Amino acid sequence: MGTTKPGLHQTVLDDLGRLITSGAIAPGDVLRIDELAERNGVSRPVIREVVRVLESMGVLTTRRRVGVTVAERAAWNVFDPRIIRWRLDGADREAQLESLGELRGGVEPVAAALAATRATPEQCGDLTRAVMDMAVHGKAGNLEAYLEADLLFHRTLLAASGNEMLAALTDVVSEVLIGRTHHGLMPTHPNPAAIRLHADVAQAVQSGDPAAAEQAMRDIITEASDALRGT
Repeated sequence: MGTTKPGLHQTVLDDLGRLITSGAIAPGDVLRIDELAERNGVSRPVIREVVRVLESMGVLTTRRRVGVTVAERAAWNVFDPRIIRWRLDGADREAQLESLGELRGGVEPVAAALAATRATPEQCGDLTRAVMDMAVHGKAGNLEAYLEADLLFHRTLLAASGNEMLAALTDVVSEVLIGRTHHGLMPTHPNPAAIRLHADVAQAVQSGDPAAAEQAMRDIITEASDALRGT
């Protein structure tokens, strides 16, 4: 059945994950290994491995005499980047973006303030370079290159907070930025005001001004949320 085909496991995982997170397969539904294998054209071992991964994410549970069951949403690891990606791929996109925006509002301004007192010279340089790249690629309308610079900026900022728990949210924030670009929620030429706000954060971090860094980061998130609501 081609079970050694590269990427097959990931394809089946993504397909089943999207069906569950979209609600097409609902909480409480019981899944049969044989049926899943037949539907996806793969072997049972591939399906069992996919089920194990989804169990580790809290999406599925396996019980004797019951089988594989879709868990209630409250049990899901909603911080898992794969769950975020699947939800952004489906009809739940708006609610997921709203939820992530609120999370960012409680995390990144704090990280920015901490970075203003803890960032290394190298991290300050990375922030500045990321902003310069954002300006260049934004003006050119190269959204993929702009995204890479934006990802570097936010990854560096969270790391520069010096707090490992904030830094651990890098993948969550990254999925927001990636999803926004890949689902056509970014303008052809990113808002110059948003780039200036990133520059304000970088400058405040370099200057050691926690209050200014926090406010500028809060303004970035507000601008992004406002832009998404107007899309």
